[in-house]
Amino acid sequence: MHKCLTGLFTLFLILLSACNPADDKEESIVFHYNQHNNITSLDPAFAKSQNNIWAVNHIFSTLLRLNDSLSLIPGIARDWSISDDGCTYTFFLRDDVSFHPSECFQNDLERRVTAQDVVYSFNRLLDTTLNAPGSWIFANRVNRSNAFSAPNDTTFILQLLSPFAPLPSLLTMQYCSIVPEEVVVCQGSDFYRNPIGSGPFVFKKWVENQGLFLVRNEDYYGWIDRETSNLKGIRTSFIGERSITFLELVNGRVDFFSGLESSFINTALSPDGQLRASFRDQINFIKSPYLNFEYLGINPQAPGAHPLLRQRVFRQALNYGIDRELMLRSLRNGIGVPADAGVITRGLPSYNPEIVRGYEFDRFRARQILAQLDPEYFEIPLTIHTSKDYLDLTTYIAKQWEYLGLDVAIEVMESAVLRNAMRTGEVGLFRASWIADYPDGESFLSMFYSQNPAPPNYTRYANSSFDDRYRAALVETDTERKISLYQKMDQILVDDAPVIFLFYDEISLFTSNEVSGISRNALNLLQVDNIKKSL
Repeated sequence: MHKCLTGLFTLFLILLSACNPADDKEESIVFHYNQHNNITSLDPAFAKSQNNIWAVNHIFSTLLRLNDSLSLIPGIARDWSISDDGCTYTFFLRDDVSFHPSECFQNDLERRVTAQDVVYSFNRLLDTTLNAPGSWIFANRVNRSNAFSAPNDTTFILQLLSPFAPLPSLLTMQYCSIVPEEVVVCQGSDFYRNPIGSGPFVFKKWVENQGLFLVRNEDYYGWIDRETSNLKGIRTSFIGERSITFLELVNGRVDFFSGLESSFINTALSPDGQLRASFRDQINFIKSPYLNFEYLGINPQAPGAHPLLRQRVFRQALNYGIDRELMLRSLRNGIGVPADAGVITRGLPSYNPEIVRGYEFDRFRARQILAQLDPEYFEIPLTIHTSKDYLDLTTYIAKQWEYLGLDVAIEVMESAVLRNAMRTGEVGLFRASWIADYPDGESFLSMFYSQNPAPPNYTRYANSSFDDRYRAALVETDTERKISLYQKMDQILVDDAPVIFLFYDEISLFTSNEVSGISRNALNLLQVDNIKKSL
């Protein structure tokens, strides 16, 4: 055990060293990636944003995991079963998973993970004194007094109040990482910056606003073999500007980062979304589906909302009046796909544009619809509310609608102010997006269930046929029938047009040519246990 700690300390020195002896070259294989936002907490209960989620995912483990196809695979749980009524889940845990070494463990430097740790971790999420953002996963779905139990060290039982078919997918979220009670109690308020998990990498040092340093957990249960990954450590930096990070990557000082910015998109990519030839010897560019739906939300009941927004045919005309392909080519270098179906994005089994028929660009049809409406309403400006980061997008849409004869205004708001106005129902037409928390169509459809508050139901949408199918889908355990319900709901949304369907986003990854095995899952979750870096 003590030998393990000594090895971690030695490797940390290697991580911080500017040069290494030749015979230490293999030991110094460190994967350096950049997050443009700083990490705020390494406590899984607060893994709300990508910067925190990625780091927590390296350090901790969950009962279940997702592969790159977003299919459920075992994690700490080697197997699981669901009762016939869909309310009781039984998980059978591996007996070879250990927490990272910690002086907080009374009898040893490390301890095996047991089912009681799962009970503690899930109850902790519901602790009102913690006020964890991940509490929604179990809130109103379980009775805390009997929700979680551990009849023995390798059996964990979860009891729901009523069936909720997407539950296994929720349990893959980093909020549901398993934490050791002794360490949480021992560290107290410092646990967020001194985490102990059971994941592939061990926490070593976090210098706020500068870097996070992790070292390899040789005892990680998930290593398939020694060839799966040769990384000995991970370093995360926090360069705020992606344009600067891009230059660092080209110059070999960073191995990986995610995301695009207008400041360098034309430098890096051609108009058709391909990496420019001048960079191909140094870096790779990967794009793949992303569970992110970009849209304009419509709340007809908002104070000052344009009166025509209450009419479905007007909302349909607005959808027909946008050339989405041109929008993506001219503003995003072809990154993203026009929203040709409903709100459920590419990358999920329930996405099917052959079954859910969305909007195509048809300016003639849009004008035909508008010609049937009372012309006096066209004297009232149609106002789009947006943040400055999406001003180019909303300006494009405004021009498209002006071609239809509409008077369109744009109101730019601070991002936080806009989100609050969406929540309180003060804006009638607003730019927004929804990133799925878990890989299930329900995550998108929940935005339109009438019983849901804002968020997620920013549009205040209410449709009894939609609601009936939504409730039926929550308890449906047959995959095909559930997907069919999802698609019927999605078509209802297309027909009612409570939003302007814009595009399904794509993940944009930039990586060094020295790195392979980068995950391409549609949640944009960085999985580091398959990454290799050439010497």
